Amino acid sequence: MADQVLERDIPWETYMSTKLITGTGLQLLRRYDKKPEGFKAQLLEDDGPAYVRVFISILRDIFKEETVEYVLALIEEMFTANANRARLFHDKSLEDEDIYEPFLRLLLKGNWFIQEKSCKILSQIVSARPKDQNVGTSNGEASNSKKKSTTIDDVLKALVEWFCSQLKKPSHPSQAIPTVINCLASLLKEPVVRASFVQADGVKLLVPLISPASTQQSMQLLYETCLCVWLLSYYEPAVEYLATSRALSRLIDVVKGSTKEKVVRVVVLTLKNLLPKGTFGAQMVDLGLPQIVQNLKAQAWSDEDLLEALNQLEEGLKDNIKKLSSFDKYRQEILLGHLDWSPMHKDPMFWRENITRFEENDFQVLRVLITILDTSSDPRALAVACFDLSQFIQYHQAGRVIVTDLKAKERVMKLMNHENAEVTKNALLCIQRLFLGAKYASFLQA
Repeated sequence: MADQVLERDIPWETYMSTKLITGTGLQLLRRYDKKPEGFKAQLLEDDGPAYVRVFISILRDIFKEETVEYVLALIEEMFTANANRARLFHDKSLEDEDIYEPFLRLLLKGNWFIQEKSCKILSQIVSARPKDQNVGTSNGEASNSKKKSTTIDDVLKALVEWFCSQLKKPSHPSQAIPTVINCLASLLKEPVVRASFVQADGVKLLVPLISPASTQQSMQLLYETCLCVWLLSYYEPAVEYLATSRALSRLIDVVKGSTKEKVVRVVVLTLKNLLPKGTFGAQMVDLGLPQIVQNLKAQAWSDEDLLEALNQLEEGLKDNIKKLSSFDKYRQEILLGHLDWSPMHKDPMFWRENITRFEENDFQVLRVLITILDTSSDPRALAVACFDLSQFIQYHQAGRVIVTDLKAKERVMKLMNHENAEVTKNALLCIQRLFLGAKYASFLQA
């Protein structure tokens, strides 16, 4: 599209005759327009700020769409050839120009081509500003002049507002969201952008975009989305938002299924940042992250930073597991499907103290135990699952009713014919407790 726009012939002379551009402006444009890249590069090298001034004055004073699109395409072309040219907009000779205003206006008023180019150009110009030109100041010294000038603060807040409106209701079906995420990933380093983005409820708009990617284009979008989440993971108010969303489970799904090194790296670094905060550590253990990290470590990654981050994440998760209560450890064992005869399965004290915790999350642990009966091929896991169900029936006052309601009986009955003696023994115990009730079953067991 930009190439087609650049093929247009713009009647610069007409604009001069109607005083929309100056004689000097016309000379500069004639010298620059439609010339080879090398020639343009030399002109920008010699007289870059003068060209920037002409481009800004056209965008400020001329409203014809074809011309506006053309000048935006020229600026984009100039940045694509050399990203450092964005610094030309901050040249001392342009201190009297409001370099941001035309782009901000076009961002809100133009067609999609104009909006997209304005967004990208603005993001680049803002990122290229000198370090001493911080939030609250306008372009260079213009803050001291009489003329009201657009401050960096205004620009960043307006960009965030536009980003959020696009994420909610994209102006373009396939390009709006990738454009926004691309610019956001470069601007979230700015404290004002982070704060405004969280205030505008932007975090929850990012979360749905964290999902495994299949195509090259969606892979880039996923990477840049995860980059945004990583930048936000350094900012406490954003972390609070992430904690109440499904961000963590989505990040873990992505890292579990991704083979793209840069995606895995940015997700692992994000998880490492979130690990010590709030309840993230316990949730990571619940979601089976320790096993996923082990699987990731077994793969041949070339990136040293990634390997180091995986080691740190693994250590952090181990520390978290050490702090877990006995029931948390038990739940972890069940959710990972790694059932074994660890002491707590047969410890009456464990069952008496924790029996009501089986009711958490709508009997989640119990449901997983019953699923293991269907899905596991490991005889040890099947035997332990049957035994634990029989323990639940014995220690919970409504155990029989609950286990029957969850349709466990049929699954356990099937296992009574299992080839493994340990499985059949524990399946039989479970069925006895289910039919006879706790009192008689414990008598039988004795």
